Amino acid sequence: MNFLDGSLFPENQNKLVITAAPYGPEWIPSDFPEDIPVTMAEQVQKAVDCYNAGATVLHLHVRELDGKGSKRLSKFNELIAGVRKAVPEMIIQVGGSISFAPESEGSAAKWLSDDTRHMLAELDPKPDQVTVTVNTSQMNVIEQMEAADIAGTSLAQPENYRAYTEMIVPSTPSFFEEHVRRLNKARIQSAFQFYNINSFETVERLIRRGIYKGPLVCNWVAIGGGMDQPNVYSLANFLRAIPDGTMLTVESSMRNVLPINMMGIAMGLHVRCGIEDNLWNQSRSEKMTTVQQIEQLVRISREFGREVANGKEAREILKIGVFYDTVEETLAANGFAPNAKGRQQGWLKKAA
Repeated sequence: MNFLDGSLFPENQNKLVITAAPYGPEWIPSDFPEDIPVTMAEQVQKAVDCYNAGATVLHLHVRELDGKGSKRLSKFNELIAGVRKAVPEMIIQVGGSISFAPESEGSAAKWLSDDTRHMLAELDPKPDQVTVTVNTSQMNVIEQMEAADIAGTSLAQPENYRAYTEMIVPSTPSFFEEHVRRLNKARIQSAFQFYNINSFETVERLIRRGIYKGPLVCNWVAIGGGMDQPNVYSLANFLRAIPDGTMLTVESSMRNVLPINMMGIAMGLHVRCGIEDNLWNQSRSEKMTTVQQIEQLVRISREFGREVANGKEAREILKIGVFYDTVEETLAANGFAPNAKGRQQGWLKKAA
């Protein structure tokens, strides 16, 4: 991205798009009973509350009545239908892991099989986005957490702690290339999860080879543990790599969430918050609900002079429903240099 004269002035930036992640599959209801919805009605209402607070993208996971993260696509269909009816303007983004929470006490926290994740392209009603991981990576979500962050929660229990420190994101080319194709066919936007520059570069090759032909909408995931580091140098290095047409949301963990989001707000990027990422205020004197976190970001953004997008505006900013016909159109729309004529693109592979 290029930051030219005036890039930090709010009148030269898009309105802020806030993603809410209120379902927190790594937690159990007793970890934060005031803010973890369990029944379907409560889960739908949580989406309504987040939208009314200022979030226009809903990062969606689903719980069963026993409080555990659901792995049943029928439950996803039910929640998507409920949210569509209650807040039709909200952008529904399904978490591509489905749920990485352990199925039983002491079992591994892990992502589901490729075949199961591919079925997200068949959800009915269709979500607007599905998050897409690129390249297999360690996902030790606890590495940068402090002991006080998880004290008294289920993550502090030895078996859960071990499960989450050992979690892997499985995403080989055979998975993500086919997954993107299926989402494209279903007209569902791929929301890419970038853990570092390498995962971005792989998606650039997918675009240059004609496998993905749509807007570059993504999250920079800065949580350590195999993902990028939440600091200004890592963010600046990533921003230097991506093209100007990118719609980038910054994402971090625990008390890094607010400062990373403030950087994102100031630079014209977009932000994510919610109990999936963070439970605390900055002094760690009390827990913050997802709605409180959204309201905080709305206040801060307005102090910067940057207004918050409504649902219709967020859809336009993120180009929901937009797909391109050719490689050349995709490259130009996203701000990439065109393919060099006569060369094979993407590590000796011709355009698909």
